[in-house]
Amino acid sequence: MNKLKKILILSPFFYPEPISTGKFNTDFAKKLQEEGHQVTVLCSHPFYPEWKTKFSSETLEDIKIVRGGEKIKYSKKVSLRRLVLELWYAYFILKNIKKYQKHIDIIIPIFPPSLAFCLASFFIKKEVKKIGIIHDLQIIYSLQKKGFFSNLISFFIKKVEKFCFKSCDKLIFLSDEMKKEAVNIYSIRKEKCEVQYPFTSINDISISDNLKNILPKNQHNIVYSGALGEKQNPHELLKVFAFISKNTPNTVCYFFSQGPIFEELKKINNNKKIHFYPLVKKEDIQELYSRSSIQIVPQLPNTSNGSLPSKIPNILVSGTKVLVITDKNSELELLFKKYNLQKVITSWDKRVIELSIRELLDQKIDLNTQKTIAQKLFNINSLIGKVIS
Repeated sequence: MNKLKKILILSPFFYPEPISTGKFNTDFAKKLQEEGHQVTVLCSHPFYPEWKTKFSSETLEDIKIVRGGEKIKYSKKVSLRRLVLELWYAYFILKNIKKYQKHIDIIIPIFPPSLAFCLASFFIKKEVKKIGIIHDLQIIYSLQKKGFFSNLISFFIKKVEKFCFKSCDKLIFLSDEMKKEAVNIYSIRKEKCEVQYPFTSINDISISDNLKNILPKNQHNIVYSGALGEKQNPHELLKVFAFISKNTPNTVCYFFSQGPIFEELKKINNNKKIHFYPLVKKEDIQELYSRSSIQIVPQLPNTSNGSLPSKIPNILVSGTKVLVITDKNSELELLFKKYNLQKVITSWDKRVIELSIRELLDQKIDLNTQKTIAQKLFNINSLIGKVIS
């Protein structure tokens, strides 16, 4: 039996943040606490998705939550606000790492962001085990940008990520493709790298009845739900929804999200068959999925390498049909084909997507088998074992 540990988690995203990384970190910390480990989290006051800081004194069971950044103001420009996040969180961690690493057995930085751990690693005691959990490789996305300034940022990101990954005793990647990319780019030793797919965070609980007037079951509901940023190719997705709503009978499209891009799409949309609603509460996620005819998971072309959206497990385990738009030979495409999950396509052609929607609506899928596969693939106990072992 593993000895109970004192664990310090480093990530700006934590309860009550609504985005997937915040939910991942929250459920992960809760599970560690339930297993008897002592957990401390150094995080931000909530700011996503509007990038406006909201003071929070909320607690979560017996987890010690230390928050910072209550006075931070973010820029409207994506690149600048991410830079602000990196810088202030690095300062916050440097300010607190000596105090909160006392008597700690394991420090778990959640990447990204990376600068905070890069600088803090100089002050972390050697006997403390450092286990990094990587949600995304920032270098993959940054290389898509062109120009001198973008190249300079990519150079800096590569240096920081490489130092962070080499400073960790173990690295846990959320996809096999992500691990391979990191090993190839940063020459990391394979033996310290492991793969753990994102885990499910919804259970067989009673489904609420709060969305029946928004998502009636007498029509086809095509739904995008979750954070909405550049990686989701949002403007193209709006065009796709317009095409689907026009050409697919009895079909209505929905965005459930928040933030500047969501508000921008909402403002420019004039299609009465495309609706915009804020993110649903956690207790309504099951109902959201059950009332969705199809959940769409889009990825911007040429950015899917090393990426496996953490919403995928919950959609699959809920027994909901899903359409994934990703790159050819990406981890998502290979995973769906390997386990015969439905459905994945590798084209942003509106006609291809609309035809796939029609086929998926008509197709009879063994959703119970899909659910069983998802429960085995996306298991939090496996992640806990890799961290504690």
